[in-house]
Amino acid sequence: MVMKSDNLVDWFPRDEHPRRIGTVVGGSLSKGLEVKLDADQSIEELAVGRYVVVHGQYKRFFCMLTDIMLDSTNPTIKSDPPDLDNPFMLAVYAGTTAYGKIHITPMLVIDENENVRPVKTIPAHFTSVEVATVDDVNAVFGDEDETHFNVGSPLELEETQVNLDLRRLVERSIGMFGKSGTGKSFLTRVLMAGLIHRGMAVNLIFDMHNDYGWEITTESGIKVKGLKQLFPSKVSILTLDAESSTRRKAPYDRAIEIGYNEIEAADLAMLKNTLDLSDPMIDAAYWFEKEFRENWIAELLDLFERDTDEVEEVVGRSGMTFGTIRALVSRLRRFERYGFLRKDGATEDSVKYIFHLIEQRKSVVLEFGRYGNDIPAYILVANYLTRRLHHMYVDMVEKSLGDAALTPPQLLITIEEAHKFLDPLIARQTIFGIIAREMRKYNVTLLIVDQRPSAIDEEVMSQVGTRVTALLDNERDINAVLMGISGASGLREVLARLETKQQAIIMGHAVPMPVVIKPRTYDAEFYASLDTNGTSVTITGKPARKLGADRTDRRL
Repeated sequence: MVMKSDNLVDWFPRDEHPRRIGTVVGGSLSKGLEVKLDADQSIEELAVGRYVVVHGQYKRFFCMLTDIMLDSTNPTIKSDPPDLDNPFMLAVYAGTTAYGKIHITPMLVIDENENVRPVKTIPAHFTSVEVATVDDVNAVFGDEDETHFNVGSPLELEETQVNLDLRRLVERSIGMFGKSGTGKSFLTRVLMAGLIHRGMAVNLIFDMHNDYGWEITTESGIKVKGLKQLFPSKVSILTLDAESSTRRKAPYDRAIEIGYNEIEAADLAMLKNTLDLSDPMIDAAYWFEKEFRENWIAELLDLFERDTDEVEEVVGRSGMTFGTIRALVSRLRRFERYGFLRKDGATEDSVKYIFHLIEQRKSVVLEFGRYGNDIPAYILVANYLTRRLHHMYVDMVEKSLGDAALTPPQLLITIEEAHKFLDPLIARQTIFGIIAREMRKYNVTLLIVDQRPSAIDEEVMSQVGTRVTALLDNERDINAVLMGISGASGLREVLARLETKQQAIIMGHAVPMPVVIKPRTYDAEFYASLDTNGTSVTITGKPARKLGADRTDRRL
């Protein structure tokens, strides 16, 4: 009997043979492999999400454990189990008549030359199965370099690390999913810190709950650094609520204002669901915008405070009913409560200022202060700024076709409560839906943070390249996250059994295979690593040069 440890790494020092756990007894390429556990292997020491390696005749198959089962050679044992008080009989049955089985899904193949490739075959019957070693994991996820960043360690292999390919991460939109309280914000900060440190993208973060800027207080009351403290010269904090920032003693670079004259009817259409706007109300908004041009909101509000005859005359010309226009005015009165909206116009063009920061390769955290819990305010501002920045990016990219020096940096826009912007009823018309579908055509991608992925349009979800998912307990949400993922049936059990905190599964474009990780702790050790884990790369219009071997052949 081999003595076992709680930590799988302790079972086999790196200079010894890995620990064998069983033998392949069946399976297929599409459904995965069945493994009969050895008699001395305790089934309780295994858990879904962990890695094993199947040693074929010519190749090593890197696999994920996706299910655990009990089986027997004698069907009657289920109705007539052995005497539990007789240790000898239990020992006779265990591992022979009654035994444990696991289901494993091959993810990658490592050939004799240590090349990592997609799985296109399976090992033969009775092939030995072993727990993956540190060396096996490193062969798949490689080393940390200028484009690869450590985000955590695989389950039970804390001596090694999972390195995301940041270049591939930002090439397509990213999804960060999980129930409330599962640590989405902390893992998002780890990713953002890696992107800023490695210089892979400029971030525009619509910070709903002030989670990313200067300082964050954890649920246990511990204060941790925001991105501005980690990268003082690379991050700017803007705020819509200067009073909140002052009260929280959170430094900021500038307060942002938006004039009524800058808001278009198209911005209002984004608020159809949250403000309960009917189609006739939106039609009326477009009519008044055409009638009064850029001052349409101020003119409309003032109109209903003036002479009744004038109101009737305008209503008559519009072709709308008085009740429709009065209801629209009632909704627009809500804007008067937002201190960042100026009826007489903003003192500065906020879009041009933010674009100037982005051109300087500075990431921007826009804090909402007390307006963060006001969903219409969040949607209005995020949509307003994103639409105009996207127009600027399209112009810059088209100009750069003749002059590469004009190519703008890769921009990653982070939105929370993403389903409010990407609902199936409106996603195809919103700027966020357009960006998700365009992918990186114009150097702009999204990082969508949400706890309800099932409420996001399916077409948008299909364009999400990398999905980082903490615990989800709703079946529809699990289905949405796994949509389009190879081997989804096996991953379903893994995803449903993640720990409540400090576990996540990463799937898609930025990793060679799905991986369950324990994320890096966002603490003093992490802060210090940003000064030592490689040299920052200056952002240019083109991706930074990648060091090390080409990993193209490692992608599924």
